[in-house]
Amino acid sequence: MDSGSTEIVVDCGFFRIYSDGRVERFAGMETVPAGFDADTGVTSKDVVIDANTGVATRLYLPAIHTAPSPPQSDDNGSHHLFARVVAVSVGYRLAPEHPLPAAYEDSWAALNWAVSRADPWLSAHGDPGRVFVAGGSAGANIAHNMAIAAGASGLRAAEQEPPPRVEGVLLLHPSFAGEQRMEEEEDGFWQANKRRWGAIFPGARDGLDDPRINPMAAGAPSLAKLVGERLLVCTASEDPRAPRGRAYCEAARASGWRGKVEWFESQNEGHAFFVAGHGSPEAVALMDRVVAFIAGH
Repeated sequence: MDSGSTEIVVDCGFFRIYSDGRVERFAGMETVPAGFDADTGVTSKDVVIDANTGVATRLYLPAIHTAPSPPQSDDNGSHHLFARVVAVSVGYRLAPEHPLPAAYEDSWAALNWAVSRADPWLSAHGDPGRVFVAGGSAGANIAHNMAIAAGASGLRAAEQEPPPRVEGVLLLHPSFAGEQRMEEEEDGFWQANKRRWGAIFPGARDGLDDPRINPMAAGAPSLAKLVGERLLVCTASEDPRAPRGRAYCEAARASGWRGKVEWFESQNEGHAFFVAGHGSPEAVALMDRVVAFIAGH
């Protein structure tokens, strides 16, 4: 290895890219094997949906032979609701090794695979008439783009009986950006975010005003094209991404979209706090809100 190969050419905080093309990641790559979780009664399995790219999904199946669990209270009096959904988590190819739009392509393939009920778990236990498209952070950006694509072109399984129906779209702490800094955005974060997007999506049209990065950019598809009947956007007061999440919610309301738009903000918490602090009161309140959204009340 020559001395030049160890030069850092991009440092985004989450990862570094070296001059020899090597990528060093700092978080977010830990996984556990699929299987049965005794604490929740949920069983999971991995299914490869594209042998060429290696893209796989992890399916989560809740206990199905018991009656739905009633809301329960902990010592703090907060209520824990149970979603009881069959979840399909997409193992899309990661940037910067696989720059965008690879993740969008993988997620679109996975969404269409899921609604086609190709897997026995989905055909036996999934309800194609109540599909939710959801994601957190970068996954929320992807979920938005899947909702726009599905609203514009429809899903490939539209001719099956019964046809799939996307009921709701759920964005947790969405990651968006733009060429122009919003007044509420911190300048340091906006600059860092610009470098990060440049590394993961070098082919973006119009830079950060590519519609897939900035849904409110001039020329972006109208949010009125979103698939679904209900939208929930969740932000956190201390998340530097929150201003764009709030703006997205307001833009959806103003777009003429036929569905119901809802917004929920966790106070005194940062970006994706619910991952590491999943047992905190704010995380429990957020998850209760998410489950209530899915349940429809």
